[in-house]
Amino acid sequence: MPKIAVIGGGIVGSTAAYYLSQKPDVRLTLFDDDQGQATKAAAGIICPWFSKRRNKAWYRLSNRGAHFYPELLADMAKHGLSSKAYEKKTTWIVKNKAKTADDLIEIAKKRQVEAPLIQKIAKLTPQQIRDKVPQAQTQATVIVTDAGAIVDGQALCQDLQTLLQAQEGEIIRERAQIEAITDNSLTINDRKFDAAILAVGAWLPELLQPHGYNVDVRPQKGQLAVYQDQSSSQDLPLIMLDGEGDIIPHHHGQIFIGASHEDDMGFDLTADPSVLAAIEKAAADFLPAIENRQAAEIKVGTRAYTSDYAPFFGQLADHPHIAVASGLGSSGLTSGPLIGKELAQLISGQPTEMTLADYDVNRYVTKQ
Repeated sequence: MPKIAVIGGGIVGSTAAYYLSQKPDVRLTLFDDDQGQATKAAAGIICPWFSKRRNKAWYRLSNRGAHFYPELLADMAKHGLSSKAYEKKTTWIVKNKAKTADDLIEIAKKRQVEAPLIQKIAKLTPQQIRDKVPQAQTQATVIVTDAGAIVDGQALCQDLQTLLQAQEGEIIRERAQIEAITDNSLTINDRKFDAAILAVGAWLPELLQPHGYNVDVRPQKGQLAVYQDQSSSQDLPLIMLDGEGDIIPHHHGQIFIGASHEDDMGFDLTADPSVLAAIEKAAADFLPAIENRQAAEIKVGTRAYTSDYAPFFGQLADHPHIAVASGLGSSGLTSGPLIGKELAQLISGQPTEMTLADYDVNRYVTKQ
């Protein structure tokens, strides 16, 4: 029975570990120290269809990732857990320029053919905005769609890990180090494994550089503010503001405001509310009800980016018993679960759905 390790308990690693744990011929170990994971500090927005990014491979991955969520939830329910971490949400996309909004609507309508989650795309009149959110104040154009969703990444990872433990999968709450790699095995924290999935985001260079690899991945700090608002959070749509700021209503009366994108901060996890000041102001300009209120918490995490901002996943060229993923950036919660399942399929010798050449590991992980 092969022994497979998954390093990293964020959304990619937890999903991969969950699917591997359901295979009766696998002994699964997940290493998860959860320090700085982007998943646990993510806003949780699932709405890739209004992006103007020109990278077609990125869009295919994000679109398929968004549509994968119902499949993942159905699989989890079949195995005994009905997760509440994912919630479909009416979504507003706010654009200060009417032409930009019109351009995005045309892009999204063309994508409807391959995006059955999108049933509705329209523009809201000022009166419709006030009818839905009376306290909203804006002169911008607001697009409304029923396709969006929000995900509590931390809760989803906990649910996935609960299911893998139910199948006698092992979770080790400590930082993992790869001590040796051979042609058909590797040693992690003094334990030998037949294969491994490395889903550690921005920490991938730390794992692989000691073994002679160059890894094109850098960290980016992200912060978001969490507000408690029992009265209105459940009535709010997901509001994607023009620029960095978003207003994201979550469970338990929470509203997330964020998130920042901070380069050159390394792996600093120190909360710095001043960085969020401009984002919070933009949110308060649209939704004055949150103005002058104190955030209950600042969530901080570290995203992973490649030099061309594209994600990658697959097997190492010289060690196919090691699969990796990184570079997901701020769309990690959108594509992460799908990538996790793809890696589980790949490392267990089963067919994958996506075209791996579009996300070629060899462009970003090379031998020194």
